[in-house]
Amino acid sequence: MSLLAKLTRHKPIEQLQREAGERRDFRRVLGVWQLTAIGIGGIIGVGVFVLAGQQAAVNAGPAVALSFLIAGIASGAAALCYAEFSGLIPVTGSAYTYSYATLGELIAWLIGWDLLLEYALIVAVVAIGWSGYVQSLLGAADIHLPVWAQGAMGTGEGRVFNVIAALVTLAVAALLVMRTEWGARFNTVVVAIKVLAIVIVIGVGIFYVDPANWHPFIPERVAGADGAGHFGFKGVATAAAVVFFAVFGYDTLTTAAEESKNPQRDLPRAVLLSLGVSMAFYLAVSLILTGMVHYEQLNTDAPVADAFKARGLGWIAAVISASAVVGIASVLFAFMLGAARIWFALSRDGLLPGWFAKVHPTYGTPHRPTIALGVFTAFVAGLFPLGEVAKLVNIGVLSAFIVICASVILLRIRKPDLPRAFRTPMVPLIPLIGIAFSIWLLSELALITWTVFVVWVAIGLVVYFGYGIRHSKLE
Repeated sequence: MSLLAKLTRHKPIEQLQREAGERRDFRRVLGVWQLTAIGIGGIIGVGVFVLAGQQAAVNAGPAVALSFLIAGIASGAAALCYAEFSGLIPVTGSAYTYSYATLGELIAWLIGWDLLLEYALIVAVVAIGWSGYVQSLLGAADIHLPVWAQGAMGTGEGRVFNVIAALVTLAVAALLVMRTEWGARFNTVVVAIKVLAIVIVIGVGIFYVDPANWHPFIPERVAGADGAGHFGFKGVATAAAVVFFAVFGYDTLTTAAEESKNPQRDLPRAVLLSLGVSMAFYLAVSLILTGMVHYEQLNTDAPVADAFKARGLGWIAAVISASAVVGIASVLFAFMLGAARIWFALSRDGLLPGWFAKVHPTYGTPHRPTIALGVFTAFVAGLFPLGEVAKLVNIGVLSAFIVICASVILLRIRKPDLPRAFRTPMVPLIPLIGIAFSIWLLSELALITWTVFVVWVAIGLVVYFGYGIRHSKLE
């Protein structure tokens, strides 16, 4: 087999569909509502409780709602494409597996390799944001951690390691090692609490909105003390690129395809339902938050709670902080679940050592990659500031979105008559919209993001040509 043939070899969709019904690696225990809860849990979290306020303060002003809308359009177009693939190929691995079936092994490997890092970094980002709310809640009770344990170096004098952020990632990893249905039930309860908190924010906050705080809606562009530009429409676009990771997460539920009771029916429904509910909440909270207080006051560790404190609603701020502490944990659950299953799929296909493709003999979960991810994300969350880690995410997922949208178009041409449980409407227009917006958002990412991406891809190519290409099951 020539090198080109090896790089482009792929798994026939018909074979994947047969294997989906035959595989017994996982236990099928998840219904449509549990899958939707995983999706909502993955989407709603630090984005609504932290980044909405912070990006309003430093980049977009009240137009942060517009930033979420822009990011949501790109995410929505991709979600329709994910919905088609999830019903067509109900196999663990999400974008990695879909790419393997359409574009070949090398592209699939790069997507899987990138998503592995992206999901892990998102877990770290969310854990750092979660730590801010926990410490805010503890502070209200006059409980304070030692200064060295309050955050990473560079986040304040005397700070060394974010202990709370590190511990929560390890706790979520431990939960995910247990039976999937146990974790899913816990996640569903947590998501319900989080949704209730958002309803309180909207229901109470709307009575404290001052429309004057929305003017100007897009503040005039200015240069900061560091020389960087802020606000203006470019600031809105920059904020859209940063908050983008807050409007995907539905893709994590597709990694649990082999744990779904009826994946071809339930996965497309859960993808679209979770994104629709989440986007409605994001837009409402963004407008309420920037209407309650001037956007310049929102650059804090817990902006939603602090906005209510500023309006004299301390008791609601405490409820929101408590709900955020509980609710943000579901984002950790969703993305660590997704990362572990992508790692499992890569190993099962031979592209990474097969030692990681063993499920726990009692719990039936991919415990080895889950534990490894828990340790890695604990170190990242403990040692690095939120802003620095947040800059590194999004690029892998945006790349995956481009690949998935392009794959839908390609597959419609190659196999137009293939039975599909869900069909993306207006092909190729919807996929092309997803591709265009994803490319635009990629252009807005910081240089450090691209640098880390290139380095990670280079490492991935070394791993693939040094190990994966020779150990692939298709070899």
